Amino acid sequence: MGFKSIVSQRKYWKSVVVLGLIFAILYNLISILFEYGGFAFENYYNDHIAGDKLLRYILAQLGAALFYGVIVAYGQFRSKEKREENSDN
Repeated sequence: MGFKSIVSQRKYWKSVVVLGLIFAILYNLISILFEYGGFAFENYYNDHIAGDKLLRYILAQLGAALFYGVIVAYGQFRSKEKREENSDN
């Protein structure tokens, strides 16, 4: 099995979404902590999301989450596939 067989699995895409969302949430929380020294959600909102920045923010977050999810989920599925191949031999 290879790339095509992995990305055609529904389970793979569920993993991509879950890992991506977890990444986006953790990334934003850590960014808030580092930028503002605490959970200053209102300041973060005003600086990054308010006004005409909302669409750009959403697209950037979704793009980064999808990118992260695809890479990490593929690595997990590929390593699982390799372990199963090695145990069969």
